Amino acid sequence: MEKNLNERLLGSSRAEEKEEEEDTVGKQIWRENKKMWVIAGPAIFKGFSTFGVTVIAQAFIGHIGATELAAFSLVNTLLLRFANGILLGMASALETLCGQAFGAKKYNMLGIYLQRSWIVLFICSLLLTPLFIFTSPILRLLGQAEHIAAIAGNFSLWFIPIIFSYIFSFTLQMYLQAQSKNNVIAYFSALSLLLHVFLSWLLAIKFKLRVAGVMCSMILAYWIPVFGQLGYALGGWCSDTWKGFSMVAFKDLGPVVKLSLSSGVMLCLELWYNTVLILLTGHMKNAEIAIDALSICLSISGWEMMISFGFLAAASVRVSNELGRGSARAAKFSVKVIVATSFSIGFLLFVAFLFFRGTVSYMFTESTAVSKAVAQLSPLLAFSILLNSVQPVLSGVAVGAGWQSVVAYVNLTSYYVIGVPIGAVLGYIIGLQVMGVWIGMLIGTGVQTFVLMCITWRTDWDKQVEMARSHINKWLVPESEETNSCSASA
Repeated sequence: MEKNLNERLLGSSRAEEKEEEEDTVGKQIWRENKKMWVIAGPAIFKGFSTFGVTVIAQAFIGHIGATELAAFSLVNTLLLRFANGILLGMASALETLCGQAFGAKKYNMLGIYLQRSWIVLFICSLLLTPLFIFTSPILRLLGQAEHIAAIAGNFSLWFIPIIFSYIFSFTLQMYLQAQSKNNVIAYFSALSLLLHVFLSWLLAIKFKLRVAGVMCSMILAYWIPVFGQLGYALGGWCSDTWKGFSMVAFKDLGPVVKLSLSSGVMLCLELWYNTVLILLTGHMKNAEIAIDALSICLSISGWEMMISFGFLAAASVRVSNELGRGSARAAKFSVKVIVATSFSIGFLLFVAFLFFRGTVSYMFTESTAVSKAVAQLSPLLAFSILLNSVQPVLSGVAVGAGWQSVVAYVNLTSYYVIGVPIGAVLGYIIGLQVMGVWIGMLIGTGVQTFVLMCITWRTDWDKQVEMARSHINKWLVPESEETNSCSASA
């Protein structure tokens, strides 16, 4: 029966693909763009809102004091990025599973995969918590200045509720994106951002709670979208894919754990790259100014990355949906359209930033020395923006196709065998300081982008369709078994 169902689905997919091929190239591009922006638009808006929460907090803290800004930047860029990399990476396994299952019309599996991912990420969050409790001694061991490490230890405790919000935030986003229902994510993210601006001013400035006021507002800003998305997903708006809590979620966790680990390693190696830069910068002359300048540059780059991450989500969903549907040609065409669109936007931002370099630093600091350091790094920042318009999209293709383990090796080699050593040599031995470290980062990112382009170009997409269908059938839970389990648990 399962075989017959697969044959019918595959036959239907081929009929749809043949009909699509008969359209002109212009119509195909227009149709793909509409599908892409349904996913990328809300994802970009959500990314801006979520990233904006951190940037707003950073801006308020930067006006409290330079030492507080350096401490916040260390915790945010070092520890929170560390936790973010692990949890987002492990959650991206859900992006592969849900996207392919939805494309294959195995709707009941999305809710099961979501619950399995919650279990895996909750255990992981518990294991990460001690890092935030013992931040000060960890930073001292890494050679950071005593006064910065002490203040960073106080900041890190405020970040513990935020890492637990990631359990639901990341997984619900990927669950809803797979169904192209991510508008609700954008709405609640916008609401939380507006409240964060108001509450940060009210608590930190009006009530003079300073750091405590900013961090309380930041925690609320991370949890408000979570409650909104949970209400939407569990409240009947996803009736095809959410059938209730089920004990089946505790069975067959092995494949989810395995894919989650490979996904986590892939993304961690990528997100931790900037963390290494901060650590290297912390040992240079005028470390406080260097850390502040690099953190501001990374924040500006991060704004552009939110656009690229939106296209990453679109690439992942479109590729996984089409592979699950059985359409190799549509998957390949989606990759071309999304990469071209993201690069075009990145190039425009690259040109624009070269005209306004240095001036935006005053949004984050009142220090002339820090602003001057940012201006010196601006050309490198512009080239980072250009590279970042392509690289995340290719990572999204890898997530959609399930290549996480392969990309993990690419990231390890490009970043840590090539990029970091070159950056260390240029920064310390040659004496280029922060600029040398960043040049090394650019070289590593360039190598990684080139390798991912070669892998994507040489991919046999028909074979990827066969692999996706094999995985879907292997991990399928019959709806009857799920329904019985839901009834029993109720």
